Amino acid sequence: MAKNAKLHILDGALDLLRAEGGGTVTLDAAAKQAGLTKPGLMYHFPTKEALMLAVVNHVADRWEALLLQRLGQPLETASHQQRIHAYVEVALAEPFDRADFAIFSDAHYRAAFTHTWVRRFEPWLTLPDDLPGPVRGRLTAARLLADGHWMAAATDVFPVPERDHAHLLAVAEGLLKDEAPG
Repeated sequence: MAKNAKLHILDGALDLLRAEGGGTVTLDAAAKQAGLTKPGLMYHFPTKEALMLAVVNHVADRWEALLLQRLGQPLETASHQQRIHAYVEVALAEPFDRADFAIFSDAHYRAAFTHTWVRRFEPWLTLPDDLPGPVRGRLTAARLLADGHWMAAATDVFPVPERDHAHLLAVAEGLLKDEAPG
């Protein structure tokens, strides 16, 4: 039951961030959103910092589940190219909203949140130093294309028109092609 209560609180906190005009997550607001008293919420999350760190992990959990689903194999067995490919597919195909962007962008201002994002996404996005420059450049370009797409979709600022989505995906696929040396 406690796990369900925690998930309910975390989903409620994300709903606050989705509010028109940009919501704010406070312990009072999160408790009200979850239908709890503030002490009831604080039983699970004693501070706002604890709540927000849990929200960051909750969002990262969603990303990770989507990434693993797209990857179709254990992360440890995938190549760097396969990992980036899964990331690009998730970023271009899944729905994201202002709550996703708010949680991600807030991480820039709080070291614990930044550490969480880095720890969770580093295995997906870090490329080995010995990767040839052209390959490294293509994989990085595909990742940055995907980053820009999901941020535009999440913020609804200059989102990619639906008619352009297939073409954008084709460009990303071209960047992700495994070209044989020769």
